[in-house]
Amino acid sequence: MIPIFANHIVVLDFETTGLSPDNGDRAIEIGAVKLVNGQIVDTFQELINPGQRVNSFIEQYTGISNNMLKHASTSKQVMGQFAQFIDGFNLVAHNASFDKKFLDAEFSHSKLHYSGQFVCSLLLSRRISQDAPNHKLGTLVDYHQLPNDGVFHRALADATMTSHLWLHQLEILQQQMPKHPITIDIINKISSLPKAQIARFIRTMS
Repeated sequence: MIPIFANHIVVLDFETTGLSPDNGDRAIEIGAVKLVNGQIVDTFQELINPGQRVNSFIEQYTGISNNMLKHASTSKQVMGQFAQFIDGFNLVAHNASFDKKFLDAEFSHSKLHYSGQFVCSLLLSRRISQDAPNHKLGTLVDYHQLPNDGVFHRALADATMTSHLWLHQLEILQQQMPKHPITIDIINKISSLPKAQIARFIRTMS
């Protein structure tokens, strides 16, 4: 049984050849951070040979070159390892709909499955950090003064920053709802509510 608590989770991030697996785009790197009781206990990072050349924009944006990918493992190899890494955990990503699409597509290619729920730190931020200038990961790292090494658009670096953001978000919610353990169900409920209803919902839970 997968734990319901939001501090027991895997935070993941993909770098990809483009925006949509429906258009034939593939993952080129995956990074993930495993949190247990709010502590980083393990990490995962692998380049993935997508079986196609990466355009120059993606090379410059991610710093991942075609030469680096030429010697990388296949998606089947990496996803098989990642399936074991996330077994028994729920999943979080910043703009989770993007990462879920690619995880679903890459797992489908290899006939793999996962049972954890996805939750989104970006949707949560829009509801509990409404004064932030915007909800891009880099902006939120600066806004909340979170740890970072200045590296963006590499999978493990982004997953690590998202994990710091996620733990900060859990602290905000725990302060606002001190009587309630912060569960995945509560996070998903908050993330689905209109912004105008958030304060009322939190009052009912406090």
